[in-house]
Formats: sequence, C-alpha cells, structure tokens
Amino acid sequence: MAAVTVLRHVAFEDLGILEELFAARGWLVTYVEAPVADWATVDLLESDLLVILGGPISVYEESSYPFLTPEIAALKRRLDADKPTLGICLGAQLIARALGAAVYPGREKEIGWRPLLMTPAGNASLARYFSAGETFMFHWHGDTFDLPADAVLLASTDVCTNQAFTWGKGTLAFQCHPEVRAADLEKWYVGHAAVLISVHLHVRNLRADAARYGAALERQGKRCFNEWLDNLGLK
Repeated sequence: MAAVTVLRHVAFEDLGILEELFAARGWLVTYVEAPVADWATVDLLESDLLVILGGPISVYEESSYPFLTPEIAALKRRLDADKPTLGICLGAQLIARALGAAVYPGREKEIGWRPLLMTPAGNASLARYFSAGETFMFHWHGDTFDLPADAVLLASTDVCTNQAFTWGKGTLAFQCHPEVRAADLEKWYVGHAAVLISVHLHVRNLRADAARYGAALERQGKRCFNEWLDNLGLK
C-alpha cells in the first residue's frame, strides 16, 4: 500500500478530487498541518508520494510565518532525492523556492476561471487534459515564480507565465487548482471573503462559473492525475 503525505496549510484547501483517487487505489493518506507541525520530527522522505496544498500566505513571508523555513528545508531534501512530489498553488511556489527559483508578487491577482495555454511540451504531456478545448481551469493566487532550473514548462495563462511544470523524474507542480471540486469552493468563498472584497469580485459570479466549468474540470482532473499516478508505478 502506497503511503501519501499531504502538507496542508488551511483546512478548506484540501485534496479535492485527489482524495477519491487515492481512496480508490487503497493508498494510506496522512495529513501534516504545516503551520503547527513539529518540523524537527517531520521527515518528508518517508512517504511514497508527497502532496503540498495551497494557502493564502506567501513563500517569502518567513518572518511572519516561521514554519516556512523548516518546511522549505524539508521539501528541498525530498526534491534532492527526486521522490514523487505534487505541488498545488502555494505548493508549487514552495517547490520552486526549494529548487532555488525566485517567488514574488504577480502583476495582478488571478482569481476565477480561465483556460490554460499549453506549451508544446504541455500538449505532449498529461497536462493536455487541461487544454482550452477540454476545460477551463480554476485559479486563485497573487504570487508567481521563475521557472526552476531544469524544469519543463507545461502551461501558462495571459496573466501568469508559469502555471504548470515538471521537474526531475516525478515532480509535478501547478500554480492553478486542477484538484478542486466545484461544490467545495463554497468553503473558499467564505475563507477568502476578504480577498474577494479587495479585488471587487462577487461570489455569485464565481459560483455561476463554477456551475458552468466545474464538472469538466473534475472530469479532466481525474484523467490527468490517474495517468500521472499510474506513471509513478506506486503500489
């Protein structure tokens, strides 16, 4: 039975569709609550697969959120070992930082539904399931990052160049949110209410778009992640 460790930063940004995919495979999932974890005892090398989820803070805010320093150090040790790792939103930014790339504020907050623009490498990869002809993608971030050395860019948007990349033998990172289930976004609207006010976005518009695009994203997300998990060869 494969063991999955999940780094979670806020409760409502969870595994989404990945939860059912792991359950269907009979894999054991263990959450580590990153902000309150005892990082002196957390060993990210132990699990077969590591998933790093999102959150509303910035990677470079170590002075305000000191747990980020040991979290990034532990992640770097796993990446140095090139063990299977998936990063989503903040998780992707943490991977980029651990690989030595800069993380910084984007030119605007990207919140809502818009299609991904595939690179040639993306069209030839499992990211093809998220092409504009198949689905719109869900986005919720204010930061971005430089592409790490030796990473392969898979997708962009007109707002954010580095939306998805692979690195090494088994690392996959998404700045966007291919894991979300439309129904679960109701928790996001509450948890991120202050952000929505600050960027003058109304919940009813996001809810209408989730109803329009959510089912396709869930379907394509399951196809993408099932292919990726199959390719990892974990039992």
